[in-house]
Amino acid sequence: MNIPQNILDKVNEWLTPVFDNETHKIIEEMMTSSPKELEESFYKNLEFGTGGMRGIMGVGTNRINKYTLGKNTQGLSDYILKSFPNEQTKVVIAYDCRHNSDTLAKVVADVFSANGIKVYLFSALRPTPILSFALKYLNCHAGIVLTASHNPPEYNGYKVYWQDGGQLVPPQDEEIIKLIEELKYSEIKFSANEDLIEYIDTEVDQAFIQSSIENASFNTPKEAKENLKIVFTSLHGTAITLVPETFSKAGYTDVNIVKEQEVPDGNFPTVKSPNPEEPEALLMATDLAEKINADIVIGTDPDGDRLGIAVRNLEGKMTLLNGNQTMVIMTAFLLEQWKRAGKITGNEFIGSTIVSTPMMTEIASGYGVECKVGLTGFKWIAKMIKDFPNQKFIGGGEESFGYMVGDAVRDKDAVAATLLVCEVAAQAKAAGSTLYQELLNLYVDFGFYKEYLISLTKKGIEGANEIKQMMIDLRENPLKEINNQRVVCVEDYQNSTVLNLFTNKIETLHIPKSDVLIYYLEDGTKICARPSGTEPKIKFYFSVNEPLDSIENFKKVEADLDQKIKNIVAEMQLN
Repeated sequence: MNIPQNILDKVNEWLTPVFDNETHKIIEEMMTSSPKELEESFYKNLEFGTGGMRGIMGVGTNRINKYTLGKNTQGLSDYILKSFPNEQTKVVIAYDCRHNSDTLAKVVADVFSANGIKVYLFSALRPTPILSFALKYLNCHAGIVLTASHNPPEYNGYKVYWQDGGQLVPPQDEEIIKLIEELKYSEIKFSANEDLIEYIDTEVDQAFIQSSIENASFNTPKEAKENLKIVFTSLHGTAITLVPETFSKAGYTDVNIVKEQEVPDGNFPTVKSPNPEEPEALLMATDLAEKINADIVIGTDPDGDRLGIAVRNLEGKMTLLNGNQTMVIMTAFLLEQWKRAGKITGNEFIGSTIVSTPMMTEIASGYGVECKVGLTGFKWIAKMIKDFPNQKFIGGGEESFGYMVGDAVRDKDAVAATLLVCEVAAQAKAAGSTLYQELLNLYVDFGFYKEYLISLTKKGIEGANEIKQMMIDLRENPLKEINNQRVVCVEDYQNSTVLNLFTNKIETLHIPKSDVLIYYLEDGTKICARPSGTEPKIKFYFSVNEPLDSIENFKKVEADLDQKIKNIVAEMQLN
């Protein structure tokens, strides 16, 4: 196999004395035995996506390793020092259960400290949301978490947070990326100043737990809390370090932990994918729930920022809720609590994303509250809080099983969200209802919205090109009719345009650019195509809706909506 010259140039750079002997050895081995792998490892530089930078661990510019992360950290250090010239700059670093997360976190700490920046480093693995909290709690200028969320075991990642506790957003991210790209690997300062590295744990943990309880508790009676039977699994991840103690301090006593998945393990041995979006991931938890007759199952992803929920349906069987359903349940509950407390003044807002259920807007409208809608990723919801300081943020979520309660944490937070959903479930049970029935009541009040996601994995160079071509085809040849419904308009977030297909009028979208296309049909159906920012996937999101006049008609209307989705998927040839 002939290796292209541009890749060979990068390989040769990595064979210079700037890189260690172990790196040289691995590259030389790949050159002889795995040229295809060598090409995959060097054909591009790892990029920042929706949730920071994620990639496979290994040697090369397209891999997570001490050099790619060292270069990121050197560029970020330069930016911090330039942004705060007369201050003692401070950063905080957390990491998850993945292989090498602890050693990579120390490399990152070393580079910051070598640049004269004070570092607070968690002494052991922690969920991602505590990093956002700790950043503000310790008055830091930036924060880093080493995590690849729910990606397979061979992945790791690097997420950057700024002073407000939210992830980097434009224009800062572009400015930092430019600095990183201009750096030479020889400019990375790896020699730590250990005097500037301070290990943190209990104090920040306790402050975070207290904050979670204050934000996500709503006068649930003691007896109602004790009467809720919970099954919890951390899926071998970091939430085990904080969720059980949060439950205990909040007054939930009947918490049953899935023991086989309790110990943090980067191999995730009991699941194919440690992703609470996948029904299979929560199988052990739902089996335990059936065995002990639990009311609710909660599973969190490896870095403890997203949660999957299962509850008993109308027949009493455990059923998984999707991210849109959990989001509307939690949002409606929060709004009702705020309304009862007389805290809704018309100056509040909730947050959602362009790929999430339109039902969020309907619920917000019902309570006289604004629903701000941004691009995919919680960094955009965090940016809303920063951009509108005179408005009060209540809560917000997105379809990918993330939720944020209040603004103490400026990112999705499975710790507070776990507590919040148990508050909903405990109060519903005490009133003779269930979480599932509360969801159906919302469908009656605001319309029955049903969502569906298709995620197509396309790995490597060929996969990236295939995804690119799919988006080109959808742009250049927009569908005019789907499932006998005319397409009303197409929103193209890459070109910042809204095309009305009835009038051919084009309007401007006032939202940051992103490679996303959304089709709206005349019956209110919404279809979205979006390449993932963190995985080799293209995702198609479907939302259909119909009025629901009573819970008795739920199954009939659900069958109609399911058929509608099935027809659309077949017509778009995505099955």
